[in-house]
Amino acid sequence: MNALDNTKIFNAIPPGVIKDNASFTATSMDVRGYNRLEVLVTLGATDIAMAALKLRASDDDSSYSDVTGCDFSGALPSATDDNGVFRMVVPEIKKRYYKVVATAGDGTTGTYLSAVAIATKPTSRGAISRPEGVTSTVTAT
Repeated sequence: MNALDNTKIFNAIPPGVIKDNASFTATSMDVRGYNRLEVLVTLGATDIAMAALKLRASDDDSSYSDVTGCDFSGALPSATDDNGVFRMVVPEIKKRYYKVVATAGDGTTGTYLSAVAIATKPTSRGAISRPEGVTSTVTAT
């Protein structure tokens, strides 16, 4: 069994253009059927501290609130965190929908950023299945 079997993988913030003093477009993640969520936010080049980096949750995919403990406000990624990876963990899912909030600070150039998330620990145990949300897989022989 592969560690990513029985998971759901999200492109939470797809790779895109550099942002300066603007928010990144995040994808709503429906985690129904899973008990744990991990979000990995990756930075590329950045010349300014982030203005916001946190996780929000919702029951209805319209009214979101901050997830306690998943907010980097006290230690936001800075201008020296080029190519850094920042992790947010929800060890016990309590809401159905989650969304990353990421806002680049107001610098000279801006910030490259993307995020992926992995929902794990399915609520029902069935046959081993390949991860949901993956477009294509290749395997070394």
